[in-house]
Amino acid sequence: MKLILASGSPRRKEILGKMGYEFECLTSDADETLPAGTPPETGVEILARRKGEAVLPLVGNETAILSSDTLVELDGKPLGKPTDPDDARRMLRYMSGRTHTVRTGIAVRIGENCVSGVASADVTFRELTDGEIDAYVATGEPLDKAGAYGIQGRGGALVASYSGDFDTIMGLSSTLTRDLFIKIGFEG
Repeated sequence: MKLILASGSPRRKEILGKMGYEFECLTSDADETLPAGTPPETGVEILARRKGEAVLPLVGNETAILSSDTLVELDGKPLGKPTDPDDARRMLRYMSGRTHTVRTGIAVRIGENCVSGVASADVTFRELTDGEIDAYVATGEPLDKAGAYGIQGRGGALVASYSGDFDTIMGLSSTLTRDLFIKIGFEG
């Protein structure tokens, strides 16, 4: 059975490739807005399911579709991708010296059958100076990432520690992905 990764994320491609799966990518154009007050752990799962559902008409019922969404949460507030460099600076200052939660929702769909779940990991930033934040934002790396950083890139230098699955922080939990593949009966 063919596998589609409903994402253009290089990080998700890397993780799925390391897991040994052959797949093709098809970017979803799903609506990513959620009703106000949707809890982050619910929101990432809804969006992961929605992204897979959006590509289903393009691939048919005999294809497995893997989709995912990642969100950073601090003080119960979701931190998505920054809108601009100033927004990235604001997020990084807010997270400086604090622990936030990264939630990754994952869905696997074959036709109308869909299974999904959420993996979480905690990340603690060290105390960051304004100069460090400015220099990091100037690289451009934070502008397309939830929470305005990428732990696998230069943003890893901002991190003091983390607990949980590193792949979850990057945007695709390999453990949860395997569990969902087994649950839906996809053998790859």
